[in-house]
Amino acid sequence: MKKNAVFHDLAGKSVFVTGGGAGIGAALTEGFLAQGAKVAFVQRSDASDFVARMADTYGAAPLFLLCDITDIEALQACLSQAAEAHGDIAVLVNNAANDTRHTLADTTVEDWDRGMAVNLRPHFFTAQAAADGMRRLGGGSIINFSSISYMMGNSGYPGYMASKAGITGLTRALARELGPDNIRVNALMPGWVLTERQMELWATPEDLQAHLGRQCLKSHLEPEDIVDATLFLASESSKMMTGQAMVVDGGVVVTG
Repeated sequence: MKKNAVFHDLAGKSVFVTGGGAGIGAALTEGFLAQGAKVAFVQRSDASDFVARMADTYGAAPLFLLCDITDIEALQACLSQAAEAHGDIAVLVNNAANDTRHTLADTTVEDWDRGMAVNLRPHFFTAQAAADGMRRLGGGSIINFSSISYMMGNSGYPGYMASKAGITGLTRALARELGPDNIRVNALMPGWVLTERQMELWATPEDLQAHLGRQCLKSHLEPEDIVDATLFLASESSKMMTGQAMVVDGGVVVTG
């Protein structure tokens, strides 16, 4: 990974990433390792090969904790385990998500609840679990991954879009509640990032061309394009930013 920016205050910090072994999450884990942070991540699938590769590259392996994030008790136990290994969590990155396509007509109650259990509920309960440790540290940073999809009014995954809109609202509520403890909470809003999953399942040539036409910048986003923005929100460089939604999408939507 090319290190475009160095945030010196992240060295040695305890960082926890959900879904940190694949796609955007893997790029985030590597980005924090490159800064010298102590990184723990949860992933539902095996990430042993990724951990070994990171250890070879950086001389320090991230702590991989196998976990289904819909199991809140197990997820919060993983945060405790990470804190025991690396110290109180200073940076929490809620990245994991499932954007499987679905329609209004074919979505069952079970489908809806399963989507929210992956895409929204963990963001609340990881923050709940990390907050006390951040207070002991004198502050911290929580970064909740939302999406520009609901801002665009996309079709094809209404439950996913509802959850991503909910993340932005939750971010603002937590920023207000945790601000007196110097805990910052921000949302990061990626555009269409071309992970392997996106390329395999949904990135048709026609859709890729149409989306690029909406961007001001005429290059498709890759996972590495999201890393520096995340590092910035994690670091003291953004110490007076909280309750905000930062868009990294090549110029499709605007805020403000």
